[in-house]
Amino acid sequence: MKLSVIIVNYNVKYFLEQCLYSVQRALKNIEGEVFVVDNNSVDGSCEMLRHKFTDIHLIENKKNYGFSYANNQAIKISTGEYVLLLNPDTLVEEDTFTKICDFMDMHPDAGGLGVKMIDGNGNFLPESKRGLPTPWVAFYKIFGLSRLFPKSAKFNRYHLGFLDKDDINEVEILSGAFMLIRKATLDKTGLLDETFFMYGEDIDLSYRILKAGYKNYYFPKTTIIHYKGESTKKGSINYVLVFYNAMIIFARKHFTQKRAHLFNLLINFAIYFRAGLSILKRFLLNIFIPVIDFLVIYLGYWFFLPFWEHYKFPVGGSYKPFYLHFMVPLYIFIWIISILFSGGYDKPIKIPKTIKGLGVGTILILVMYSLMREDFRFSRALILLGSFWALISTFAVRLILHFSKFPNAQLHIKYLKKIIIVGRNVECARVSEMLQQTGLHYNLLGFVSPSSKTQMSGFIGHLNQIQDMTRINKIDEIIFCSKDISSQKIIKTMLKLSNADVSYKIASPDSVSIIGSNSIDTAGELYTIDINSIAKSENVRNKRMFDLLIALLMLVILPVMIIVVNRRLGFIKNIFNVIIGSLSWVGYSTKQNVNIYSLPKIKTGVLSPDDIVVAKKHSKESIEKLNMFYAKNYRIWTDLMIILKRIKELGR
Repeated sequence: MKLSVIIVNYNVKYFLEQCLYSVQRALKNIEGEVFVVDNNSVDGSCEMLRHKFTDIHLIENKKNYGFSYANNQAIKISTGEYVLLLNPDTLVEEDTFTKICDFMDMHPDAGGLGVKMIDGNGNFLPESKRGLPTPWVAFYKIFGLSRLFPKSAKFNRYHLGFLDKDDINEVEILSGAFMLIRKATLDKTGLLDETFFMYGEDIDLSYRILKAGYKNYYFPKTTIIHYKGESTKKGSINYVLVFYNAMIIFARKHFTQKRAHLFNLLINFAIYFRAGLSILKRFLLNIFIPVIDFLVIYLGYWFFLPFWEHYKFPVGGSYKPFYLHFMVPLYIFIWIISILFSGGYDKPIKIPKTIKGLGVGTILILVMYSLMREDFRFSRALILLGSFWALISTFAVRLILHFSKFPNAQLHIKYLKKIIIVGRNVECARVSEMLQQTGLHYNLLGFVSPSSKTQMSGFIGHLNQIQDMTRINKIDEIIFCSKDISSQKIIKTMLKLSNADVSYKIASPDSVSIIGSNSIDTAGELYTIDINSIAKSENVRNKRMFDLLIALLMLVILPVMIIVVNRRLGFIKNIFNVIIGSLSWVGYSTKQNVNIYSLPKIKTGVLSPDDIVVAKKHSKESIEKLNMFYAKNYRIWTDLMIILKRIKELGR
């Protein structure tokens, strides 16, 4: 056996599917085997593998033991001369495996090899080649000097920026996303160190390969796509903690005590520094627009209040300072809270929801005003003037932030994305139909033939014309049908258009997924048939508010409900579980062990959608359809109907 390909999967079913299609093509001219080790995924990955890829070796772990442990499971039973550790969110060219094995055959001193990697938009990924993260190398990276001097041999040694990305070179560290290792080298160095749960294991193994007397090579004569960010979300605080903790483990293992101590100090400082910056940045971005709204509305009151006082009290007089210092901030606070719960601060920003929030807030303020004591009723007209100013000012603020491209402040504008599909008739038609089912707003300009020799009628052009086609028609997105066009052609086209402002998607054969990624900072994007209505931020928030309101109402009318419900203690327990957020009043049905893993995640429910249908027993198929319908077409009224219909069962 020449090559053993090992893929560790964790909840990236559609990316894994696309990866395996490309791996199958790349193995056509080479004797190889494929192992997929699944670390207890709950997205239906294993079911997909058993159905579509019957020739792979599947190892199903019932617990996530980590990346190193999972790889070692497969390495121990692999029989290939070479072992390739491959991420599931990658796509390889048809001749990738042939080229890398030939290179290793011709270089017996090579212990490991990495290749040129690009993201889903054709941009080179600098981690394709890396240097050893010594304390100073890590310092330059952590504090941004490597970005300031990208070509410096001193300041950017972490990503070896001084080496040409298109030349074969010896490197120190290989990327775990694509890491080819000679099996004889592993016999000498040992397997991956399972102390590293995730991250750092590739650095550790690369370094051990060098210490064993072998060389690591960067080999850019083949290119792969790596949808960077999909296996793990790299913007999170958890990523910072896990990654830098891996660096500490590496330092303790390989550096002298003095250097390891220095490295640990640096890394610990970096952890708190980066985590602190991440928390602060997220907090400031989340509160920035509400704070601006508050200040602008308050300044408006401060400006027009004297004019209104002059009109209201022509012979002299004014409102008490209490009004401007307490009542006005209270009004503004109510408006902002109303905008929040109306979804006006969701991203991207939707102006109609902001208007709705201001309207609801104004009604609440007027109701509150009518219930107040006489000495707190200052002026209805000022409330209405304030709401009018709030409407104008919030709209203006959002326009300014949108056109200045302020982070997290883009408006939701129904822009028809211009799309072309590259493939043959049958596959283009299938992908086009899939797009229609996603509910996306787009403008399909037409189909593009993969070859000028087989251009078909009704097509707007062929692949060789893609540059002119993209420029003239101002294409926003290109979807490649991987059944009709090779991975190599897809990658070459992406590299050719890397300077164009266009994004890419790849439709796997016989799949319901269309996958892509915009940049190194953007996690993989995925078009699938839309069943995510219940997972939308506004629905998550509304469902939680509904649960809380119903729970509080049940507490108020508890003496009556005790008589109505069947299981009184269970009902009281459920009320408090809903209040603390561990339960919802309505969730998916799990009867007959139906699969709910492919649906958006929600809290376990006291009741479920099948409670609304009068039937003694539901089939497994009917329960799955009810769950699907509930997820896709969620409305608060659905929850209310289920509760009213099964109110006696709230003590389950």
